[in-house]
Amino acid sequence: MGAAVVDSGFDFRPGAQVPLSGAAGQTAATQALASAAYRDSPAAEILKANSEWHKSDVKPGKLSIFSPNLGEAFSRAVQVRMLGGGRAPLIQSFGTEPQVIVEHCLAANRIRKERDTWLSVVMAICGLLFLPGLVLWLLVFQIRRTVSESGNKRAAVLVTALMVAFGVLALLFLIKLPFGGFWAWYLRGSVVAPVVGWLWAKQICERTARDLRVRWESLLGGGGLGAKIPEAVPTNPNETAAERLRQGLATLTAEQQSNSVFYAGPKGILGMGTRWGSWQLAEDLVPREKGTEIHPFRSWDVIRSIHDQLRMLERGPLHTGGFPKPSIRHWVVSPIGENAGAVSRPSGTDVDAYQIKGHEIQRICNEQQFGAGNRHYLGVQFTLWDGQLVITMLITVTVLHETLRIEVTGHALGPVHSLFTTKPSPKTVSKPKAIRFWETKSHNLPLVEAKEVVRLAARAPFTKYPPILDFLGGKLTLPEPFGLRHAWAAKPWRHRFMADDALRAATPVLRVVHSAALRVLEENGVDTSRFGSRAGALSGMVQDASPRKADVYDA
Repeated sequence: MGAAVVDSGFDFRPGAQVPLSGAAGQTAATQALASAAYRDSPAAEILKANSEWHKSDVKPGKLSIFSPNLGEAFSRAVQVRMLGGGRAPLIQSFGTEPQVIVEHCLAANRIRKERDTWLSVVMAICGLLFLPGLVLWLLVFQIRRTVSESGNKRAAVLVTALMVAFGVLALLFLIKLPFGGFWAWYLRGSVVAPVVGWLWAKQICERTARDLRVRWESLLGGGGLGAKIPEAVPTNPNETAAERLRQGLATLTAEQQSNSVFYAGPKGILGMGTRWGSWQLAEDLVPREKGTEIHPFRSWDVIRSIHDQLRMLERGPLHTGGFPKPSIRHWVVSPIGENAGAVSRPSGTDVDAYQIKGHEIQRICNEQQFGAGNRHYLGVQFTLWDGQLVITMLITVTVLHETLRIEVTGHALGPVHSLFTTKPSPKTVSKPKAIRFWETKSHNLPLVEAKEVVRLAARAPFTKYPPILDFLGGKLTLPEPFGLRHAWAAKPWRHRFMADDALRAATPVLRVVHSAALRVLEENGVDTSRFGSRAGALSGMVQDASPRKADVYDA
């Protein structure tokens, strides 16, 4: 009965399954994004990865002592957005395996929950039982944290003096009190117990920090350290939470394979990047012989011929490497507003598991060429540089009155921001030697500072109630419409070789498209002389391809 409760009607992989974390999608882009789940830098660091089109934000909470770091905020935000109940549709993450990234977020959250369970025990024994002392210590750390974040040096000096005074007062409490008995010893314990608890918590936090950093470094170093999420594998029909999680991951994978995308004006096709180049061949359909008529054909006939010819792109007359095997798919493109905050995927009898069926794609190709409605594009996509560069060439064929138009456009999605590719560095301090003062020596510092131990211990009891923790400490808000890959993608034009690859792909693709289209026209009795001349001119122009903002019309 339990499994039936969570069954959403969408599940193409029945039975218990073990997510293939780490077994697929071992690419640089996937691992870079997944590494964010294990990071311990400030959450505001992610703002450096904002682009001109997609901006995430860190909403502050009520008390900074409860604020999350980057790994905590990223893992929580991604898990809720991609697996939450009733979530909005997602944008495909081309060049990555989004399920692997989500699994690492789940694994990181699981590691932190185990740490927070121990910290909650420490807080109960050394904090809750000695609540007055705990409140005073937390108040002092909160004041110090607030002043240090403000950058006011004079206030920082006053806070330091306050902490010294508090320490002297605590020492006096330990030595002598104006009264004796139980309450005297309880007050002494209220001063000492939180300090003992802090030392205990520091050991727990340091051990977990080392574990998280090992996983962070392993991902960016190309290691095979996978995500462990046993909670995603239901062992009996009554484990509804595990079943929901398993179906959520299955739904995520299915949506990633969807063949519908969204055109957001100057932002380009979401997930594929902006349009950097466009080449159009448009001529009249004239019979080859006077007094005859051309044989009837449709746009789909031309597209099908182009599709078959594009499959031969990886082959060439010379053994010099060349193109890797591209992904060639038919796409249905839906228009949305430039600043649209959400998208809606097609539904109905013509859609199956987020896939628009073939007969509907063919109908859109032949009929929806003018006016409202979705449009059809044939896409050839290259995923290069271990997923860091995604080149997509889109082809569309339209026939209006007696004019046939073949349009080829180039889209490029660059590497993930360099923030996600930085490896962890040890915290070190350098000091001059005592005798050889002109030389310095360095030694490693603990990974977890004193204020960080206090922050983690304060957050620990609330981790079982994430909405309360979001209210108290703040959270990361993701750019919408959200997709893991395009949200933090940089431009490829700053990387010389990536830019070269994007520009070089245009010429052979354009020539294959024109060659396949001319063959169909000749077979159906069309005079191809004008088409051939125009194709030759375009072939010459594309050799001097340069990136530009083709989606921004200067009008």
